[in-house]
Amino acid sequence: MSAPIGVFDSGYGGLTILKELKKQLPQYDYIYLGDNARAPYGTRSFETVYEYTLEAVKWFFEQGCELVILACNTASAKALRNIQQLDLPNIAPDKRVLGVIRPSSEVLGNFSQTGAVGIMATTGTVQSESYLLEMAKFFPKVQVYQQACPMWVPLIENGEYEQPGADYFVKAYLDALFSQSKDIDTILLACTHYPLLEAKIKSHLPLGVKIISQGDIVAQSLAQYLDNHPEMAQKCSQSGQIQFFTTDNAETFEKQASAFFGQKIEANHADLA
Repeated sequence: MSAPIGVFDSGYGGLTILKELKKQLPQYDYIYLGDNARAPYGTRSFETVYEYTLEAVKWFFEQGCELVILACNTASAKALRNIQQLDLPNIAPDKRVLGVIRPSSEVLGNFSQTGAVGIMATTGTVQSESYLLEMAKFFPKVQVYQQACPMWVPLIENGEYEQPGADYFVKAYLDALFSQSKDIDTILLACTHYPLLEAKIKSHLPLGVKIISQGDIVAQSLAQYLDNHPEMAQKCSQSGQIQFFTTDNAETFEKQASAFFGQKIEANHADLA
């Protein structure tokens, strides 16, 4: 019986996570779903993001998934806790849903020498204050500065991330972040879309400031989780297969997805609502 690991994102960004999962844990089967028809999530209300994410989680369960990764910071910030605490006990007590904020927060402080880190994220993730809360648990002495970057996801999803116009918005948000503190020496790209802007971000950064993307962190965290929970690892099927789904047009998704995943893919349409 096929029981792939579900990987969910509001659009394409989660493919940067899936790319690392495939690299580090190639033996497992994966099924990816992008809710492109309703993206972006970053500006939507808590209630809406929770409703959409729960619909996606239920869809994954219908596909046979025992484990689902919310490879979306906004969904992790606005929906994960409710799904874990309120929904899973009732609808699927033996299944698990994990996010990307906690694994990132568990290690982020280790990269900083100055004890000052920056979080570049969607408006929704910033407003949730999830990173402030999680970082306080693991690195109480580290100062965390947040900056919302509402224009970055639209630039990326519309294929404009390499164009000269993108530089304006990259520099503007970085300037806003460093205006909060000159001591920041580590920046977390706390949206799975943002790695596509990494080259431009680096070109506008002060010397010595590190950029941390989440793909490698989440992949290592999942590997550790499966080691610690062999009963879950045994439930997840292992034939190295990956399926891709989108709630929008499959052909359009295929054209854009290669930039995030690093290779051409074939996608299918999925209905959630």
